[in-house]
Amino acid sequence: MLENLKEQAPDKIIELIGLFAADERENKLDLGVGVYKNADGKTPVMRAVKAAEKILLDSQESKSYVGLLGDLSYVDVMRELILGDVVPAGRICGAQEPGGTGAIRQLFELIKAANADATVWISNPSWPNHEAILKYLGIKVGKYRYFDEVSCGVDFEGMKADLSAAKAGDVVLLHGCCHNPTGANITLAQWGEITELVLAKGLMPMIDIAYQGFGDGLEDDAKGLRHMAARVPEMLIAASCSKNFGLYRDRVGAALIISKDEDEAALSKANLAGLNRLNFSFPPDHGAKVVSIIMNDAALRADWEAELEEMRQNMLNLRQGLADALRRETNSDRFDFIADHRGMFSRLGLSPEQVLKLRTDYAIYMVGDSRISIAGLPHGGLDKFAKAIASVV
Repeated sequence: MLENLKEQAPDKIIELIGLFAADERENKLDLGVGVYKNADGKTPVMRAVKAAEKILLDSQESKSYVGLLGDLSYVDVMRELILGDVVPAGRICGAQEPGGTGAIRQLFELIKAANADATVWISNPSWPNHEAILKYLGIKVGKYRYFDEVSCGVDFEGMKADLSAAKAGDVVLLHGCCHNPTGANITLAQWGEITELVLAKGLMPMIDIAYQGFGDGLEDDAKGLRHMAARVPEMLIAASCSKNFGLYRDRVGAALIISKDEDEAALSKANLAGLNRLNFSFPPDHGAKVVSIIMNDAALRADWEAELEEMRQNMLNLRQGLADALRRETNSDRFDFIADHRGMFSRLGLSPEQVLKLRTDYAIYMVGDSRISIAGLPHGGLDKFAKAIASVV
């Protein structure tokens, strides 16, 4: 039977990790993998996480099941972190999920159960797993223009024009902040315009917020999402703690649903519980409990926010430093947009041939569409990196 299985196309980022590992050059540089790295090239365990894990180790008395929806105190703190008080709590339900990817998968499953005819509209480009999961589930995919290859900013007029073709009951998937893979974000005013479009056409917004705190700060990164949440009757939210808590391997995510009223929220909650049961029964507890401990302890939360801000400022400094270095090396403002982008990623606007030449000649590894992980940049080697970029453009 197993001989009937089909070969699977390799994930481009996972494939890149393998190529990087096999490269024996000492000066190689990995800008593909999406994990935060400090000045030493390490991905540290955050201070508050270490402290919360010690509390958990000392206080936890059982490893028994928690529940199909996971740790509800964790769900509550994620609701507060993301939505604040813009929507009455009775209209919101949620579930702990295994990472942001798990939250996205469960919400896509929910969409399919609620409206099998719905098209999910994603940005072009978007995180590759969005489209991959949708196609695997047999959900129709629409794409709206997003990234302007010339300006390396948002093609907002193209975005609105494409979304005007969406029909009532369709889903619009938006990145809450720090767009992956481009780093280009819509403004708060543009969030307002998309909100009006969603309301006028009867669309369901779904927000993937995986990088809150990495862009303009915890509160500012949620402003667009909150503006929309306060206006629309329904919304789906997939959140991740991989980046802002550094809990990559612990797989800590949340699916939140805003419903029209409390009765619909109860129905949504029951369906989330049912989907969890079908896919993995109970989500892993450790990482979610750590987040809950941090968010409910004033001192730990303050320390977490302070370290998160240090990480954000580090990436902003790297952005500005790289933009300045590229301006010097290319004698142009072509790459100034890097300083304006936000989050872990930027797309440089290089061709696949230029990306390959960087890998071959300089041992610089980035995704084929020229997406780089800002946190992977060498703190003391921005000029050298800029020289390599200048040599291929």
